[in-house]
Amino acid sequence: MSQYFRIHPKTPQMRLIVQAVDYIRRGDVIVYPTDSGYALGCHIGDKRAMERLSRIRQLEGRHPFTLMCRDIKQAAFYARFDTPVYRLLKANTPGAYTFVLQATREVPRRLMHHKRKTIGVRIPDSPITLALLNELGEPMLSTTLIPPGATDALSDPEEIRDQFQHHVELIVDGGHGGTIPTTVIDLMGEDPVILREGRGDIAPFLI
Repeated sequence: MSQYFRIHPKTPQMRLIVQAVDYIRRGDVIVYPTDSGYALGCHIGDKRAMERLSRIRQLEGRHPFTLMCRDIKQAAFYARFDTPVYRLLKANTPGAYTFVLQATREVPRRLMHHKRKTIGVRIPDSPITLALLNELGEPMLSTTLIPPGATDALSDPEEIRDQFQHHVELIVDGGHGGTIPTTVIDLMGEDPVILREGRGDIAPFLI
């Protein structure tokens, strides 16, 4: 049965943040809140944790995972982008966006798009998520918490606990979350391409 931490959504208790990061570092899978709902997360370099995360979600084939990053500087270590893209990121992060960018060699190949060698990057606007990332000191591999067979993410921490307490090592309760996923934007070409319209406003990317 998983541990269950109630963490304040605006002023996270650092004692609990430190403990939560210990779970990530030792290869566990956690549930945690973001600015667009709850997500599953694990260490970026842990293949076994990634495989467990995939089994929990019952993902088939090569699923496009996301790297949760604390800021643009950290994102730039794992994704390549030029000055115009940097300006877009700077103006619109943190926020409820996932950006598709060219992966660097620092990204494990198993996490890249198998043909395009891209990776999804997130810089979330969530005090809890940012606290976790700051303490961790590196990105966290992440995917939206959607139960197998469902189409919508879970938002009620108690419901999440009922469904996933035997599948993950830690559930971080940050209060009720949203069910609208991030807006996904492909920044690989000359102009941004909206792949999915979600919570993030698409207006800044309509060129």
